[in-house]
Amino acid sequence: MKVDYIIVGCGLAGIAFCEQLLENNKTFIVLDNNSQQSSTVAGGLYNPVTLKRFTPVWQSKEQLALALPMYTKIEKRLSVILDYKVPVRKRFTSLEEQNNWFARSDREGLSDYMSLNIYKNTNQFINSEFGFGEVLETGRIDTKLLISEYKKDLKSKQLLIEEAIDYDLIQFKEDALVYKDISARQIVFAEGYGIKNNPFFNALPLEGSKGELVTIKAPNLKLDYVLKSSVFIIPLGNDIYRIGSTYERTDKTNNISEKAKEELLNKLKTLITCEFEVIDQVAGIRPTVKDRRPLVGRHPEHKNMAILNGLGTRGVMIGPYVAKQLFNHIESNSALDNEIDITRFNV
Repeated sequence: MKVDYIIVGCGLAGIAFCEQLLENNKTFIVLDNNSQQSSTVAGGLYNPVTLKRFTPVWQSKEQLALALPMYTKIEKRLSVILDYKVPVRKRFTSLEEQNNWFARSDREGLSDYMSLNIYKNTNQFINSEFGFGEVLETGRIDTKLLISEYKKDLKSKQLLIEEAIDYDLIQFKEDALVYKDISARQIVFAEGYGIKNNPFFNALPLEGSKGELVTIKAPNLKLDYVLKSSVFIIPLGNDIYRIGSTYERTDKTNNISEKAKEELLNKLKTLITCEFEVIDQVAGIRPTVKDRRPLVGRHPEHKNMAILNGLGTRGVMIGPYVAKQLFNHIESNSALDNEIDITRFNV
């Protein structure tokens, strides 16, 4: 089999790169072994404002301009609903925090996204004396459905090989590389935290942080927006809510823990007063980098090898942006944004 690209990994990064290839009429095959769960268990929110400090998300305008049309295109092609336009509201804990919201909302990069209205709390089951600020241009991508349906589509077209890659079997030819019976011009590794096992890129400083979420059923809550305080409460419909997320830097397994569950539920109980039932708990390792920027670029020696990784907690927004950057870098030798280029690390 001869293709333009081999893509290793079919999470948010891999899918975003597949979309670049489809848009530009490139042939490809995807290898994925379901070992990485961070994309599948992600909250899936896209939100252009960092709500801890009321600062703009890096390149948020450019990211949204690419991401939202991409998900719309996938929805139409796969006949699914992925993008739910749901408001995100920040719970204020003081008058000072309200004032900080208004002061920040005038700043460049924030004025388009921070509503000047203070929303009073009208829900008897939510503790919020000082009301909420609302972020505009927000929503939720159903990442679990996205990935499962995307893989199903690739499989039906014989574009998905469900197995782990054996790095030792990669052979370098003059103008291509060969893996088993596949000849390709390029290979792109979009393996998430799995990059730690990749001998070509494992020297890069991908740290990884474990995130756990619980899902609850709360029939009385009746929340129709995402509530952000010490945790996110994300409505999924039918009285189901996703609660997240924890940040654990030492445990690098996908195993759920009682400690994380207790942490999330204790924080949740300070926000809501109605009864609820825990119906699920999931965990995954986010591919995070110390400087909070993705890892994108070509291998220093093997120019037909590239990496697309380190999307962190905002993969649904940033994935399409960095995928386009990498595609243009490979195909047109366009310069990568300095903040994402792996050459910023001397490895």
